[in-house]
Amino acid sequence: MNKQQLIEFETDIANCFNEAKIKAPIHLYSNNEDQLIEIFKDVKKDDWIFCTWRSHYQCLLKGVPPVELKQDILAGKSITLCYAKYRIYSSAIVTGNIPIANGVALDIKRKKENNHVWCFVGDMTSETGAFFENWKYAVSHDLPITFVIEDNNKSVCTETRKVWNCNSLYFEKENRKIIYYHYDSKYPHAGAGQRIQF
Repeated sequence: MNKQQLIEFETDIANCFNEAKIKAPIHLYSNNEDQLIEIFKDVKKDDWIFCTWRSHYQCLLKGVPPVELKQDILAGKSITLCYAKYRIYSSAIVTGNIPIANGVALDIKRKKENNHVWCFVGDMTSETGAFFENWKYAVSHDLPITFVIEDNNKSVCTETRKVWNCNSLYFEKENRKIIYYHYDSKYPHAGAGQRIQF
């Protein structure tokens, strides 16, 4: 899946939402295609992907067929997309994916397997205690996990740095088991700019 295909898919979903074809919350990506494509160059078929409520691009890059993915989004599953066949788990609960991802990484280490866990979180989530404790455990036990912090400077309708009264986030500087990147999305936190905003 290339950059243009990702953009076209997300644009189609945005249009479906604005045309009231999707009757549940959606969270869209934009302007971070290059970063995700680069990350997924290191993601193997047997690796696990753990996402938040914003996971369309990860699903596509891991191999979920676009037709199947769109059907599930239209059915209202956009924020809880899970595909055992492709080893993808999404959670609509803030920090909900993190301890599960850590547990899978621990299981991989105990079984001495060679696959890896990739856990995607937003910038506000990365500032929570739940994230810090799981990251610390992963580092201390050298678990096969990489946390990907996707910083769009949004948490629902607030700006993360204003909430914490800081110029930079903790994990902008700390890089053990962390990939951090910043992007500016053209979409609001939820929805596609028209109709109801969740």
